[in-house]
Order: sequence, then structure tokens, then C-alpha cells
Amino acid sequence: MAYVHGYSERETQRLYEQAEILEGILHTGTEFPAGAKVLEAGCGVGGQTRLLVKRSPDAVFTCIDISEKSLATAKKLKEQGGFENVTFQQQDIHKLSFSDEAFDYIFICFVLEHLDDPVAALTELKRVLKPGGTITVIEGDHGSCFWYPETPESVVAWNGLITAQRAQGHDPNIGRRLTPLLTEAGFDVQSCKPAWLYADRLSPDLRDGMVSHIIVPMVQPAEKQILAENLVPKDVYQQGIADLSRVDQIDEGTFFYTWFKAVAKKTCQLETQPA
Repeated sequence: MAYVHGYSERETQRLYEQAEILEGILHTGTEFPAGAKVLEAGCGVGGQTRLLVKRSPDAVFTCIDISEKSLATAKKLKEQGGFENVTFQQQDIHKLSFSDEAFDYIFICFVLEHLDDPVAALTELKRVLKPGGTITVIEGDHGSCFWYPETPESVVAWNGLITAQRAQGHDPNIGRRLTPLLTEAGFDVQSCKPAWLYADRLSPDLRDGMVSHIIVPMVQPAEKQILAENLVPKDVYQQGIADLSRVDQIDEGTFFYTWFKAVAKKTCQLETQPA
């Protein structure tokens, strides 16, 4: 599967740091009861898995990903302890080996944006969810990213990532589409809410985390594709990265981004029958 950010050690570090930085913004309200069977679809290196286990220590998690390399990294977390209630498996989200209605809940975060057919994936996930069970979906929206000072070069560098991801057939702005995607897949959407982050000199740690530990390291792995496909001239790209980094280095720098979090239900047959 094409992944615009790549599978480097730096990307692994970014995913762990991103999960920790955004925990309070994205995971608030997401807890599962004791004994619940939860599928985490697209667990990657286990960044979100750590938070799921922390918040629902008595649930039973099955965490899947298509990347052997990512799973090997995630399994190291389990070896280090604290993941006794987690099983990692290599699976294709479009063709799951699980039986129908195998899980009580499903959690999927930052995955749909990297899929060729997100509706097909959601439809397959619905198959393995029990009637009355819910799916929690979290996705970002790169079109909601703003910063100050904004230079032409920084905008071009950021848009280079967006263009590179779209060239792979994927949607970097997918957050705004969660309700229609889930509806098309046959879910009953219970809620879909924006989760935004704004940071400036009054919240320096948050600004540093968002700019220097998430956004800039998110763009940099796409450099090879951006330059190879002539999406951005090299000198403009390099200046753009420097300008983005500077947002975190100067007193007047500010940053804003929005994610979307949806919860949808698999309705029972009786609930879908006409009155």
C-alpha cells in the first residue's frame, strides 16, 4: 500500500509523538468497557494502540495492519510490557479474515486518508462489527492547516505534500467527508465533530509539538516524491520547510489545524425495517 509518509525510523517517532501530543484532543470520550472485543484497524506502529490500552485497560484489542514492518515495531511495544490484552495481526482492511459480527467496537485513526477505496474498507469493517456496535473514526483535513507567518514558499511546500498524496489516489482532506463516507458504507452516524488545535507563544509546548514534531516531519518524508515528480522546485521546497519550521522559532508564530472524529453505529435489522 502506498504511504506518502514512508516507513522510516523518523516516521515511527513522529507517529508516537503525534499520538501523545494529540491524546487529549482526539481520545477524550473514547473508552471501551471491560471484556469488550475491539478491533483497531490500521494500527501501524502502535502509537494509538498505547492510548487505547491506557484508556480501556480491561477491553480486549485485536490490532491489524497491512505493513509487516509496522507490525514488527508495534509488537516490540508488547514485548516491553503493558499490552497483555492486545493481539497484533497482519490483515488487509479490505479483505478481513474475521467472521461476521466478531467485534463489539471498531477504532480507526488516520487510515482512510491512505486508502484507494475508503468506502469499501468501511463496508468490510461493518461486516465484522456486531449489530448495535459502533465504529470510531478519526481523520485530519490538510485543507484546514493555517499558520503565521505564511510565506509563499511554506504554502507551496505544504501543498506539495497534499499533491503527492493525491497523486497516489488518496485524500488528504478526507476529514470533512466522514459523515457521507460512513453513510455510504451503511452506518448510522451518531456524531461527527471537529477537533481543532490552535497554538501560539502562549502555548509554546503545544506549538512546538504540532509544528516541529508533527507537521514538518510529516512533510519531509514526501520530499523524494515531491522533487522526483517536479511538484515543487527544490529550492522553493527547502525554503518552504525552513519557513514552516520558523513558525515554532519566533515569538509571533501561530498554528491551526482541524481533525474530525465520528462515531457511527451498525444498526440492527429491526431498526432498519420500515414502520
